[in-house]
Amino acid sequence: MALRHAVLAALLDGEYSGYQLAKAFDIGVANFWHALPQQLYAELTKLEKEGLVAGREVVQEARPNKRLFRVTDAGRAELEKFAAAGPKPSFIRDDLLVKVQAADRIGTAPVIEQLEERASAADGKIELLGKLLRQMRGDADEEEFLRQGERIGPYLTCLRGLAFEQDHRDWCRRIAAVLRERQASHAER
Repeated sequence: MALRHAVLAALLDGEYSGYQLAKAFDIGVANFWHALPQQLYAELTKLEKEGLVAGREVVQEARPNKRLFRVTDAGRAELEKFAAAGPKPSFIRDDLLVKVQAADRIGTAPVIEQLEERASAADGKIELLGKLLRQMRGDADEEEFLRQGERIGPYLTCLRGLAFEQDHRDWCRRIAAVLRERQASHAER
């Protein structure tokens, strides 16, 4: 998947400025696609040149003018083509895993600390994603929303993000405990 597809998917809900798109990525897309604001602005420029999004300038009185972007029919067709293509296998690329792999040869204390930091960060994301899920479904319970909700794609990806963060938090805590226990048993020898 390229950033272009994530941007097109995020713009399906309406017009966004680059700033609003960056905020939408932070909240609803970051659980499966990370992008810096500069990358988003550059991608919007490319997509506009290719005719996949259309931008319009909005004049503002007290602030600088802004550009709002929306998906064009060509952009929707590109996204449909992407959706129809077979999925590529996903993979993990995480510097913390390299540190865990080397922990028993380089020392465990800094790795344990980083695992605990990651677990705490995951707790924060879990709270944020739970709040976002509740906000998306409103008064409906989850099963009702999944059956009858107007737009469930963002909800489903948020559910995946929640499951990922919960699993990641639990793994970090377990591995930190294992390394702490091994550290203690080696100190006794």
